[in-house]
Amino acid sequence: MKVGLFIPCYVNAIYPEVGVATYKLLKHLGVDVEYPLNQTCCGQPMANAGFERMAKTEAEHLDKLFAPFDYVVAPSASCAAFVKINYPRLLHGEHECMTSKKIMDVVEFIHDVVRPKSLPGKFPHVVSVHNSCHGVRELGLSSPSERHQPQFSKIKDLLALVDGITVKEPERVDECCGFGGMFSVEEPDVSVQMGTDKIERHMATGAEYITGPDSSCLMHMQGIAKRTGKPIKFIHVVQILSAGL
Repeated sequence: MKVGLFIPCYVNAIYPEVGVATYKLLKHLGVDVEYPLNQTCCGQPMANAGFERMAKTEAEHLDKLFAPFDYVVAPSASCAAFVKINYPRLLHGEHECMTSKKIMDVVEFIHDVVRPKSLPGKFPHVVSVHNSCHGVRELGLSSPSERHQPQFSKIKDLLALVDGITVKEPERVDECCGFGGMFSVEEPDVSVQMGTDKIERHMATGAEYITGPDSSCLMHMQGIAKRTGKPIKFIHVVQILSAGL
């Protein structure tokens, strides 16, 4: 299988180490992965703000760029979910959207497709898992707490393969952190309060780090923690999974 690595614009600009960690981990796991040049934003910010015609242009570009690949993998649950859920509607009538059928978040891809028995390195720290809204309810990275169904977490399954780690989850395990893209811009006071409450629940677990599949959620909480002097660190889950490479 041939995998195209999609690095969302905010990861590329603010957290490039997450993109590097994703590439290194996939290579270590024996995946034939390639990073296509000339990538752009997937269009999610424009669509969320109501500018869908602008988002459609980005969708057309990304769909053509990743056409040669069997899978498209991204270290971002929200961007992967946007492509998967919204691209068929944005490109309806133009051509059949193929990227939406083969895009996966990196956690989803490693858990469901690669299925490793072990992962490299050690991470001797206590971490609290942040289950982002898109990851839970659109990609199925974990079971939603509001439904009566067997509980599962693909993130925790993979973290369990890392030597030395202690994994925790906060009270209200999949409650929103308040980022929500444009929501944090349009309702900043509510957004900050939600993020503050979420950080406190994560810290109540005794965790040294908060981790998750979305740099956007982690960025939001990290900003609040920094401004308020909360002693907690943040790390993308793929950086833990690739520790030691």
